[in-house]
Amino acid sequence: MSNQRKRVVITGMGTINPLGLSMAASWQAIMRSASGIELISLFDTTAHTVKIAGEVKGFDAIERYGKKDARHMDRFVQFALGAAQEAMLASGLKVDAGNADRIGALIGTGMGGISTVGAEAQTLSARGAGRISPFMVPMMLPDTAAGQIALHFGLRGPNLAVSAACASSTNAIGEAAEMIRRGAADVMLSGGAEAALTPLIMAGFANMGTLSTKSTDPHSASRPFDKQRDGFVAAEGAAVLVLEDAAHATARGAQILGEVLGYGLTNDAFHMTAPASDGASAARCMQLALDNAGLLARDIDYLNAHGTSTILNDNMETLAIKKVFGEAAPNLAVSSTKSMHGHLLGAAGALEACIAVQAILHAMLPPTINYEHPDAQCDLDVVPNKARAAPVRRAMSNSFGFGGHNACLILGAFANGRS
Repeated sequence: MSNQRKRVVITGMGTINPLGLSMAASWQAIMRSASGIELISLFDTTAHTVKIAGEVKGFDAIERYGKKDARHMDRFVQFALGAAQEAMLASGLKVDAGNADRIGALIGTGMGGISTVGAEAQTLSARGAGRISPFMVPMMLPDTAAGQIALHFGLRGPNLAVSAACASSTNAIGEAAEMIRRGAADVMLSGGAEAALTPLIMAGFANMGTLSTKSTDPHSASRPFDKQRDGFVAAEGAAVLVLEDAAHATARGAQILGEVLGYGLTNDAFHMTAPASDGASAARCMQLALDNAGLLARDIDYLNAHGTSTILNDNMETLAIKKVFGEAAPNLAVSSTKSMHGHLLGAAGALEACIAVQAILHAMLPPTINYEHPDAQCDLDVVPNKARAAPVRRAMSNSFGFGGHNACLILGAFANGRS
């Protein structure tokens, strides 16, 4: 048996998010420096201090799945399945009896079916226990997205959910890649989904003081690394990637979009919601991903930052980047696309991984929009306000989450030789 490390490639990507209902539409919006942040329309915000979010617009679950199936899926599952359908179509992969056992799904989510929980809690209060839907439990479970994807495509390989708050889908991609490397599957559909823009969750985040309150100008509210940032903007959506053993993908003649080169994960062990201000654990996470990829910091051309637009995260992440990249840090292109699509919570990392792959494919650096007031504590090249042309061979993507979770992916262009 060969001891050579298996290479894991990306053969399809799909997304549904505030910038668009497809990967192409989302990338075009990013290249225009567009914002998907608007006033909340999903519920009445009269009694809420926060009135803005990144909602998915124009998504019709009944049209996509039929009335019966749509009613039995939480919104986060509807998003996940839609993103998976796009990714599978792009991959050209056909599932049949001969390969179904070797294809799996691993989907990350922070909140799972929280919108179902909220709706059923209202039903319980207003109409009594006998009116609770018998579908509530499977609709709320965090593993339902992976389960529905398996059911839809007939996947009989590894199947599970990952929940690590806002690092969930980055962990999902990293762990799915490791499954392929160790031979547990040939193909994994992996990513994340979130639909937590509910009155309860938004009030909870608002009362923590984590959300931006710039409701008068939604498009300018999310401003990572800007001195006048005042919190993140919550969003919803999903992104799914088709990860594949490189030999398997090559044998079937698949178009290869990129490669998963490295993965790292750590924990701060500091506080349940605040990041460790010294950035040491986040820096170690990035270094572990580099080590896992067999790369040096100087090999990275672009970094898609967690960049939440909170004071604590952006200061900490800047410090962590400086620890890893040293004197090269000021010249490294570092952007936060959350400035445009908002914070998709558990699905953020998957969308941002897709964006990093697009940066590689198109040789374009996504911008950090709304960057108007430089912050001396965040003195990086944040690709301010407009996309910039530049060759990108390898990209790093960071995700950090409540609970002290840190996760990092390194993605690269694919060639028959070393990426």
